[in-house]
Amino acid sequence: MQEFIDKSRYYLATEYLTKIRHCIDALPEEALWKRPNESSNSIGNLLLHLAGNIRQWIVGGIGQQEVQRDRAAEFAAKEGGTRAELMQNLERAVTDVDAVLSSLKPESLRESRVIQGRDTTVLDALYHVVEHFAMHTGQIVLMTKTYAPGAIAFYRDAKGLAQPTWGGKEGMP
Repeated sequence: MQEFIDKSRYYLATEYLTKIRHCIDALPEEALWKRPNESSNSIGNLLLHLAGNIRQWIVGGIGQQEVQRDRAAEFAAKEGGTRAELMQNLERAVTDVDAVLSSLKPESLRESRVIQGRDTTVLDALYHVVEHFAMHTGQIVLMTKTYAPGAIAFYRDAKGLAQPTWGGKEGMP
């Protein structure tokens, strides 16, 4: 179970955050708050949402610390912070999450929590956050490829194996 915690920390703090950072750096400034249509979110909305979500579920839910969140405002924003401000906010949230997870003991994974009015366990909450963060990372990657074609690449081919371009061995904490 420690491996699950370690791998979750790796995905959140290294792999997903690195991919998002590359996307944000590649985006034209006007694309940050652009919505593909009125029922969709902008990349700016997704960055606000990811920071709010991980703080609520991990820092508040698992870490049982006080967290203030306005989820509706994350999606309602049509403009706001710059790319640097949004990334700093997300990076601070990931740092706060990593602090909680670094002290999480495997035996705590079965503990009960109530998060967003849902009965859950620490294990289920952590699993949810990792998959949720991955899903929105994928949306940010797709939108970046749409708004800045050819500007990002995360893997290079090495004799049929995809090797990450951000360094280290894939999947290794």
